[in-house]
Amino acid sequence: MTFLSPNRLWFLAIVVLFAAAYLFMQGRRKSYAARLASAEMFDSVMPSRPGWRRHATAVMFLTSMGVLTTGFAQPARQVTVPRERATVIIAIDTSLSMEAADVDPTRLMGAQAAAHTFVDELPPKLNLGVVGFAGSASVLVPPTQERLGAHLAIDNLQLAESTAIGEAIFTSLDAIRNSPIIGDDGEPAPAAIVVLSDGETTAGRSDESAISAAQLAGIPVSTIAFGTPNGTIIYDDPTTPQVEQLEVQVAVAEDNLRKIADQTGGSFFQAASIVELEEVYDNIGSAIGSEQVDREITDWFLGIGLLAMMASAIASLAWFQRLP
Repeated sequence: MTFLSPNRLWFLAIVVLFAAAYLFMQGRRKSYAARLASAEMFDSVMPSRPGWRRHATAVMFLTSMGVLTTGFAQPARQVTVPRERATVIIAIDTSLSMEAADVDPTRLMGAQAAAHTFVDELPPKLNLGVVGFAGSASVLVPPTQERLGAHLAIDNLQLAESTAIGEAIFTSLDAIRNSPIIGDDGEPAPAAIVVLSDGETTAGRSDESAISAAQLAGIPVSTIAFGTPNGTIIYDDPTTPQVEQLEVQVAVAEDNLRKIADQTGGSFFQAASIVELEEVYDNIGSAIGSEQVDREITDWFLGIGLLAMMASAIASLAWFQRLP
C-alpha cells in the first residue's frame, strides 16, 4: 500500500498525543482516588465501576481517529488495468534453421500459428507492428491498431539465409520512432519489442550494438528461443562437385537471446512446442497489455473510521449515557 499524500501521515502524531494524554490522565485519576479513600470505602461508594468499558470506548474513538487520519493521507493500492496505449513490435526469425521439423510441422509454421493467436489476443487499443528477419530485417507492417495486415504479413513469411537479430532490433526501434503514438499527456506511448528466433546473429550489426540502442531508447526487448536441441534441416551443399543434401543440426541458441533480454530489461522465454509458444505469447501479451497503477482507497478508510466512531458513540451512550 502506498500513499498519494504521505506528508499528511504526520497528523497521526496528534492521535498518538491524544492516546498518551489519555493514559496519563488515567494514571493521575487512580493516584488521586487512592489518596482520597481506601479501597474498601471506594467500593462502598461506587460498587459498580465502568472498568474495561470506559477504556473500550476510548480505544474505539482513538482507532477511528487513526483510521480517518490515515485516510486523509490518500492511501492507494496497486491494481492491474488494461493499457490505453502502447506500441509492440513482434520480430520473427525466417532463417533456414526455422525449417527444422522438431516442432510440428516446422518451427516457422509453429511460430506463425502462435503469432496469429498473439495478434488476436492483444488488446485492440495497442499498436502492433511486424518485422521479419533473416540475413536482413524489414518492417512488414508498421505499428497500427488494424490487425488484418499483421495476419497477412505473418502468413507470407518466407525462409532465407543467415540470421540478423541485431538488425531486427534496430529495424524495430526505427519502426517505433517513425510511428510515435502521443498520449493526452504529451508523452510517447510505452513500447516493447518481442524477438522470436532459434539462432544467433550471423549477419548484420552485432547484438551488442543493438542492445546499446535499445537501452538508449529505453525500450525493453523480450526474446523467445523457439525449438529444441535436436532440430535438423536438409541443406544443399553447393561446394561439392555434385550438389549433395546434408543433414545439418540446428540446435536452439539460447545464450545470446537471454543476454539481449537481460540487458534491455525484457524477459527471456523458451518454447519447444506450439503450445508452449502460445503460453509464452499469452504471458507477454498480459504483461504488455496491462499496467500497474495506484488506485486510491480512501473510501475504505473513511468507512472503517466512521464505523469505529459510531461504535464508540453507541457504546458510550449505552454504558454511560453520554457521548465520548
